[in-house]
Formats: sequence, structure tokens, C-alpha cells
Amino acid sequence: MHRRHLFGLLGPGLAAVASATDENDSVASNQATADALDEDLAGAILTIDLVAIQENWRRLRAAAAGAECGAAVKANAYGLGMMPVARALFDAGCRTFFVARPREGERLRSRLSDATIYVLDGFFAGEPGHFEMHRLRPALISLDEARGWAAFCRKIGRRLPCALHVDTGINRLGFDLDEFAHLTDDEATMADLPVALLMSHLACSDESGHPMNPRQLVAFEQVRARLPRVPASLANSSGIFLGEDFTMDLVRPGLALYGGHPGHGATNPMRPVVRLEGVVMQVRTVAAGETVGYGATWQASRESRIALLGAGYKDGIPRRFSSEPGRPSAEVALDGLRCPVVGRISMDMMAVDVTEVPVGRVRQGTRMEIVGDTITLEEAASRAGTISYELLARLGSRFARAYIGAATGG
Repeated sequence: MHRRHLFGLLGPGLAAVASATDENDSVASNQATADALDEDLAGAILTIDLVAIQENWRRLRAAAAGAECGAAVKANAYGLGMMPVARALFDAGCRTFFVARPREGERLRSRLSDATIYVLDGFFAGEPGHFEMHRLRPALISLDEARGWAAFCRKIGRRLPCALHVDTGINRLGFDLDEFAHLTDDEATMADLPVALLMSHLACSDESGHPMNPRQLVAFEQVRARLPRVPASLANSSGIFLGEDFTMDLVRPGLALYGGHPGHGATNPMRPVVRLEGVVMQVRTVAAGETVGYGATWQASRESRIALLGAGYKDGIPRRFSSEPGRPSAEVALDGLRCPVVGRISMDMMAVDVTEVPVGRVRQGTRMEIVGDTITLEEAASRAGTISYELLARLGSRFARAYIGAATGG
């Protein structure tokens, strides 16, 4: 087989990156590494279309009714590689980024010197210098954090921007409404608290008719009334499609950037971004009555050809993707033809029934689609008993990764 390295798939300035030992940031390398896996040495190949990510950002910006469109690139850009993804988004015009943890912000700052970067999980106690050094903006979530940030600003004699994250009903991180009112009445603290953004998070935005959406909107409008000149952000990917009342000044899409369905309408308005292919390691013939895999949970009803693909639960393929008696089997595809997964997903591999595929079409080295044009991200997640967010974020470190398409501006 011709050894076509992943490096050749990249546009200028972007590198193909090996699957490596650091799952959190191995794809953040600034250049192709000498030990980068090429396609012939990998059990599975994950292809990430940066042009599609850019186009999805433009579509979301257009849908945002004039609001600025930021990007959530936390969790290593939902598993797709924060550094190349953020660079592509910046080149498309995105200027505001959201990460979860300070270290994520630090890594992102090393690539994007001019971006605005918010850290969603709050002001980590004892780390104000880290935020200052890397020009990160904490999304403050409590009165104690607000007072601590204001005190730090007083100490260094600089008004460092921050966000205030108010909980309006999801009951996760954030000020409750009474605590937020107390903060805004505290003139001494507010005098040293340069608030650049008010934000909250919707609990049910993927269900357009859910009563939580208008309830949270009313609560957030009460929040805005206390700081009317501060830009406000409420909408995530799904929230963008709830209408202009929800988009406000800044939207924070995540999943939809990466091709996930924002949850409104039968048709996904976003371009697909990822293609995950398992490489066939062996094709074997199983006689009728024989079983496949741990637990002998699948038994051949006829003589069957079984392909073993090099992707398992270590690679982020959920074990629930296994076939189980009494429920429809998950599937993979080859040239649009669907093939059922059989038996249990194991650590390093999965088994697929390819009996219906023409003999000779499947052999060692053949790629089969686990996620792509035929098996959508949402379908694969549903068959695994999970959601597309989790499936993306857990994509494994052992894949050979290819980034196709250069950042093009615009």
C-alpha cells in the first residue's frame, strides 16, 4: 500500500498531528512531529474538516441576528484539537473564545495573541497571576470570587476585564439571583470590577417549546437591568435558533461548530466536520452457530464474514455501541452500504458483519466509516446510548488525525 502521510492533507500553517499519549492536547502541536502516525500505522483515522468548521461559524454568525459570534473551544475543541480549530476560527473572523480551565486558556493564548479568551469555570483560587499573565478573563461565579478579583485588580493597580456568570435556572455554576443583586449593590466591589460580559446558560435550548427557555429569558433580563451597559450572552448553539431575543450581544456556539445538530428541525443546518474510519485488521469466516466477542453475546445465524476494525473503547467508541440482544445493532458503513456491529466492543477493536458486502471488497487495510456521511454523528451517539457532545469529546488519542483545508480568512 502506498504510504500517504497525513502531512500532505494540510493547508499552509496547519499540521497533521499524531495520536499521542497526551489526550488533552496532543493535537495542539505547532508543527508536524517526527513520530506522527501515518495512515498505514493506525487502527483508525479521524479526519477533521477545518473549512467546514469555518463555514459553520459563518452560518451561526448569520443566524445570530447581528450578535457577535464567539466559539466554545473547551475540552480540546470538543475533542477535535483546540489549537488548529481555534486558528481556523480566528482566520474566519472569530475573536472571542471560551475555554473551561485556565490551562486551556494558557495554551490557547500561545497561539492567538489577539483573541479575547474567557475561562468558564470561574476564578481559580490562588491563581490570579495566571489570568493576568496570559490575559484571560474569568467568568466569575460567586460573590467571593468577585471580591477576590476586585481585590486583585486593586492590588496590581489595573482593571482586568471579567465576566459575571449568573445562574437563571440550570443550577450549575453561577451567581444565584439574590447573590448577584447583592454584588451589584456593593459599590466598593463594583468600583474595582471591570465587567466586560454578563452571561448565563440555557438548560433546554435544544427543545424550542420548552417552558424553561422563556423562564430563563425573563430571569436574565432582570440580570441585565442591573448592568444595562454591559454586553450580554445567553445563547449556546441551540439558543441561537430560538430567535433574536436570545442572541443578545454575543453567542457562544460549541457543538454546532463541529457539525452537531443544534436540535431544531429535522434537517441539520450545519456541515459535517468529522469522518471517523476504522481500519480492517482481519476478515474471518464464522460458521453458523459460532459466537463473536466477549460474553458470546452474538451468534451467527448463517455462515458470516466478520471484519475486525482497529477501534475500541480505548479510542472513545462507547461500549454501548456493542450489539445486544433485544435492541437494534449499531452500524458502520462502506460505500454507503450499512453493516451491523456484532458482539461487544473491546478495548482495541470492534467486529462488523460484512457478509452482504461483495467478496473481495473488504480486506486488511480497508477503511469503514464509523461516523461520516452515512452514519451521522447523532446516529452513532444514539446507537451508543449517549449524546453527540460526549461522543466527540471522548474521541481517542490513538487515531491518526488529518486536518483538511487551510484557514482561508473571511
